[in-house]
Formats: sequence, structure tokens, C-alpha cells
Amino acid sequence: MKKKVTYWISTSLFSFFMVFSAYGYFTDPTFKEAFAYLGYPDYFRIELGVAKLLGVLALLLPFLPKVCKGFAYAGFTINLIGAAIAHLAMGEGISSLSLILIAAVLLGVSSFTQSTRLA
Repeated sequence: MKKKVTYWISTSLFSFFMVFSAYGYFTDPTFKEAFAYLGYPDYFRIELGVAKLLGVLALLLPFLPKVCKGFAYAGFTINLIGAAIAHLAMGEGISSLSLILIAAVLLGVSSFTQSTRLA
């Protein structure tokens, strides 16, 4: 029961974080500027927003097969690593990675508790 509660809390918090950022990608002009600052084309912002929403659905919908959740965890991991590398490559300090690290911890806890809960 404890693993199930931990799974749903970490997964819900991580999912909220991803939905909130995806929403910003679609609606907030500062995200458009941030993607340009990092050197990404504008269409990548839209693609990433859609991918985040699909990944959240894969994590939250209980009837999807475990393999779908595995792809979502892999995609989010690649996203977080890529975001960290992009910010560091622009000369930003480690302190700029605080939200990325929080998201990574939530994702790790979600993945670990999901895999042990379903094993």
C-alpha cells in the first residue's frame, strides 16, 4: 500500500509539472523566447509540448500496457537530460538546474515504485 501511495503522489506531482510546462509551451511567449535562446527551432517547442502531454497520459492511464509506461519514462528521462545539457551548454550554472533535478527525482521515484509495485 505504501508503494502505491508513493507511486501515485510522485507520478501525480511529476505529471502536473509536465502538463504545466506543456501548457506554457503553447501559451506563454517567454517559453518561445527561451527555446530561441537555447538554439531550438520554434516547432520543437510544440513537438515537445505534445510529447509531454502524451507521456503524461501514458503514465496516468492505468489500462495502458507496461511497455507504454516504459517508453514514457525513457522519453521523459531523455527530455530532462537534454534540458540539463542545453542549459549548461549556454553557460548557465548548476543552480539553473534546480527544477530539472526536482522533476528528475519525482520521475525516478515514480519509475522505481511503479516497477516494484507491478513486479
